[in-house]
Amino acid sequence: MAESASFEITLETCASIADIPQQDWQRLAGCSQPFLRYEFFQALESSGCTVPETGWTPSHLIFRINGEICGLAPGYLKTHSMGEYVFDWGWADAYQRHGLPYYPKLLIAVPFTPSQGSRLLLSDALRAKLTPQLLDDLLTRLTTQIGAHSWHLLFPNKADQALLHHDQELHRIGCQFHWHNRDYQSFDDFLGVLTSRKRKSIRKERRQVADQGIRFRHVHGRDISDQALSAFYVFYQATYLKRGRPPYLNKQFFEQLREAMPEHLHLILAVQEGEMIAGALFLAGEDTLYGRYWGCLEEYNHLHFETCYYQGIELALTLGLQHFDAGAQGEHKLVRGFEPILTHSWHGILHPGFREAIADFTREEADHVAGYFEDAEAALPFRQQEQD
Repeated sequence: MAESASFEITLETCASIADIPQQDWQRLAGCSQPFLRYEFFQALESSGCTVPETGWTPSHLIFRINGEICGLAPGYLKTHSMGEYVFDWGWADAYQRHGLPYYPKLLIAVPFTPSQGSRLLLSDALRAKLTPQLLDDLLTRLTTQIGAHSWHLLFPNKADQALLHHDQELHRIGCQFHWHNRDYQSFDDFLGVLTSRKRKSIRKERRQVADQGIRFRHVHGRDISDQALSAFYVFYQATYLKRGRPPYLNKQFFEQLREAMPEHLHLILAVQEGEMIAGALFLAGEDTLYGRYWGCLEEYNHLHFETCYYQGIELALTLGLQHFDAGAQGEHKLVRGFEPILTHSWHGILHPGFREAIADFTREEADHVAGYFEDAEAALPFRQQEQD
């Protein structure tokens, strides 16, 4: 608890999104960002995707000023590190080798979603009162109170990052590849800014997909039929089963999204000879398209690139969106006009010895990622980079 002459800030957790009044969540998070919608977290919990049995015990954060809710954050008490996309398996292994528990840990993040955005849903009054040191103190105290050994805040936006910078920070950076709409009116406009070699390569890839007799069907919101959603879920499952593990999300979750958030959902299905053969589910926000969920049963030449990237770019153009976040990783996006961006996370490690060792690791990692980012920028396939 932090005190002053005029206000008292407290931080606590609750065991379910249902314990937070929906009007308070909407007041602080708004409704334009799909991954921050109250209904999104509701679907995760009620479908059984984020429950103690899956290692995701809801522990959402509630900030109060003088007892009034002035801030919220999606939080989970985690017993593993799956589904986070900021990898700390090495840290957990080091703890285990020294006979120390790494889990449970407090995770402040959107489950299974490596997309940057607001994580600290704060009122203007609270944001003005918080300092990075005060926030760190509050999070560290809370972590101890709930029996966790560390806290981790993943993929914050710039406003949240400003509250996380402090002298003792443990800050990690990563690199993703996103597409930006530079006032293009069509896909051909986008191709026009690429080097001739890359432009020809993309056209060849798209032509090879069409030559296989594959066409695409776009379905939006509640127009996504049970048949189409079931087919998509089979494809989505296959992506995980091919790697020997079950999917993070179940069919009930997607059904609930369709009912509760239909305005955000766009399903693109690949069809060959009248049969659905692959699918990608996108979520549209106020200015960004998010390409999150994909799958197919058999491999087709360039089908993944076409369905997830080129169809996604065309969808973003159709919707008038300025930005396309097609998911984590993927250097192959670079040669297709997706530009590198830096992502961020902050970590509060309670054990002093490991904190020092992890701080050294994060500094070395940051130097490597910064070099990688610069190399990626230099390799972008835009015409102004052609030498002749």
